[in-house]
Amino acid sequence: MLLYILICLSLSLAGIAGLQFTYLFYLDRLDRERKKRLNELEKECRDLSKRLRHAEGQIIAHSELLETAYHDEENEESWADLIEDR
Repeated sequence: MLLYILICLSLSLAGIAGLQFTYLFYLDRLDRERKKRLNELEKECRDLSKRLRHAEGQIIAHSELLETAYHDEENEESWADLIEDR
């Protein structure tokens, strides 16, 4: 009878060890997937940062262009006033 109990106990322990190894492999796979996802997110962040810098540069260029256009427009109005005064 003791032999059967020991056999059941050893099989139970082997099953638990197998379950732990399975869980360990599962956690390892999750870790690899998270690292892969993190690398993808870092790459996307770098790409978005480049796009943001480019967009900010365009905004600055357009703002300067608008300032120049409105500044010229103000000068034209002042010339128009000068011409009317004569």
